Amino acid sequence: MRAYRAGPVALAMLAALSAGCGGGTVPAAQEAALPASPAPTASPAGTARPLAGKTVVLDPGHNGGNASHPEEINRQVDIITGRKACNTTGTETNDGFPEHAFTWDVAGQMKPILERMGAKVVLTRPNDRGVGPCVTERAAIGNEARADAVLSIHGDGAAPDGHGFHVIMPGLLRGHNDDVVKPSARLGRAVRDAYREGTGMPYANYTAKNGLQTRTDLGGLNLSKRPAVFIECGNMRNERDAAKMSDAAFRKRMAAALADGIRRFLS
Repeated sequence: MRAYRAGPVALAMLAALSAGCGGGTVPAAQEAALPASPAPTASPAGTARPLAGKTVVLDPGHNGGNASHPEEINRQVDIITGRKACNTTGTETNDGFPEHAFTWDVAGQMKPILERMGAKVVLTRPNDRGVGPCVTERAAIGNEARADAVLSIHGDGAAPDGHGFHVIMPGLLRGHNDDVVKPSARLGRAVRDAYREGTGMPYANYTAKNGLQTRTDLGGLNLSKRPAVFIECGNMRNERDAAKMSDAAFRKRMAAALADGIRRFLS
């Protein structure tokens, strides 16, 4: 493996990312392939906007500059159940397609779909060239935006014989996330069902059960005060999954399915 009223931490972080954070760059071919996020278009008269008034935070895992700043991303942060690295570089396919570019593309394609449904969409990073932000800061962005749903998008780096997807939901940490565990479970089921129906991908055969898993070791979930889940969209080390995740047309299907899962949860 991940125009709202921001607090000071999120504002400072986003400003730094927009300036590039001194991070590495994504190859031009990858950057050019990432979709521009068009301005939301008005729905035709009489067309429902089921997510009007809702705020959705999309968290595309990792970032393109992480690998060149190990001292920054390896900094330990408190995630309630322990201390973990601020962020990681993520995984990649055997052909070298990186997780950070995959997640950025899927989130970028989801954004206009959700906006056409009426949602306000906030991304936890503004491009695929920066460093971080830390998992603690990503959670803070969702909290400060008062998100109605938070989706963290990832690709797994499991053993090559494992394939399929799974959704990770927060476990109960009493006194910290009591109010969001149940709605997060509903969000997880909605995302799982829509993703399977929309992509035809199977549940992971190497982890989770029926495509769902509960964990308490992920800072983005532990620190969220809003309904939040992670999705491992497939195993990037598996030949079959990697072929799908590397295909632009299939990523479009993934984005549409994930947006539909959020719609089901919120409407």
